[in-house]
Amino acid sequence: MNKRVLQLAIPNIISNISVPLLGAVDTAVIGHLEHVYYLGAIAVGSIIFDFIFWGFGFLRMGTTGLVAQAYGAENIHRTKVILIRVLLVALTGSAAILILQYPLIEFSLWVIDATPEVEEYTRIYYKIRVFSAPATLSLFAINGWFLGMQNARYPMIITIFLNILNIALNLTFVFYFGMNVDGVAWGSLLSSYLAVVLAIVLYMSTYNKVKLKVSWSDLIELEELKKFFSVNRDIFIRTLCLIFSYGFFTASSAEMGDIWLAANTILLQLWYISAYAVDGFAYAAESLVGKYVGAMDFKKMRKAIWTCMAWGLGFGVVGTLFYAVFDRELLSIFTDKPLVIETAMIVAIWLIIAPLINSICFIWDGVYIGATSTGAMRNSMLIATIIFFVPVYYLVKPFAGNHALWIAMTSFMVIRGVTLTLFAKKELFLKFQHKQ
Repeated sequence: MNKRVLQLAIPNIISNISVPLLGAVDTAVIGHLEHVYYLGAIAVGSIIFDFIFWGFGFLRMGTTGLVAQAYGAENIHRTKVILIRVLLVALTGSAAILILQYPLIEFSLWVIDATPEVEEYTRIYYKIRVFSAPATLSLFAINGWFLGMQNARYPMIITIFLNILNIALNLTFVFYFGMNVDGVAWGSLLSSYLAVVLAIVLYMSTYNKVKLKVSWSDLIELEELKKFFSVNRDIFIRTLCLIFSYGFFTASSAEMGDIWLAANTILLQLWYISAYAVDGFAYAAESLVGKYVGAMDFKKMRKAIWTCMAWGLGFGVVGTLFYAVFDRELLSIFTDKPLVIETAMIVAIWLIIAPLINSICFIWDGVYIGATSTGAMRNSMLIATIIFFVPVYYLVKPFAGNHALWIAMTSFMVIRGVTLTLFAKKELFLKFQHKQ
């Protein structure tokens, strides 16, 4: 089982780390320009697109679990039906984003109380990058399908290609053409569409050889649609809670001024890097748990869960030790401004403990997605967000200052891990043991 987990996890770790590394390069590039508000604009613009695009994260997560179960049941026809269905949802969602682009940016900037300079450059960034929506959502769907088919290599190739190209374009636009946030936006836009082209080529080279006729009646089959939308509804609610927490974090940082916004943005980028590394094992859990649920192999499902959890915790320990040793050095990569670095160091302890604490809930997320037991995952996120994250912030803020944001975020992750662990006996082990 260790070998199978690593075969799926290692490509996912490589591709996942490249995602926050792209954000890290963007932050480092903009962080070395003359004005701090460029960095603030990238932070605010990114969180707006996190709300918009992560809201459709179910296109990746829900697809993986459903396809993995169909694959485990050896129903190749159903895997193709799911792919077409989810691509139709992706294109419909991207059309809605483009139609509503103006009210989305106006509402976002109304919610986030940024300085006039940050707001101005956020608009510039947004108006370009919003047109990447069709490509971005389609990639969610395609990568989720590949993972469900137990193929972690193709998403790795696509993601690395996307991010290397994006970095190259960003550097070219900013340093060669003298652009700022608009250069970063154009880099994201162009690279996303070229990545879709690569995804189509990879699919055609491997999976289009088996010709299966998919009819309209297959796409609208009632029971399958009910399961599809039930799973994706739960993941959508879960994702909105996650985005709300990160958005609240950025908005609260913006209220503290550009220096605190810049410092917390850099720390959050490092937070993402550790999260995406552990998520490699969460993705492996999605693929394997879904496969074994589809095959009704409870013993292997259980073994896959604990193997992925052990590897995830191990990576969490390594991440915590690494951040503890190299915290200041890592901050210096992102910015050369001493005041931003010193401000970030005030709250760096919360970054240091994050990899170990967060790894538990990340692995459980992968397990629940693979099993399509998404109701429990949704409930865990609602509890963590509504009962803990927001109240903890306002209760602690008068005494802890900016530490309150990080204490709230840490409690949010701890509660997710605790509740998902408590739910597991009923929602995973007893449920599928009974079915077997």
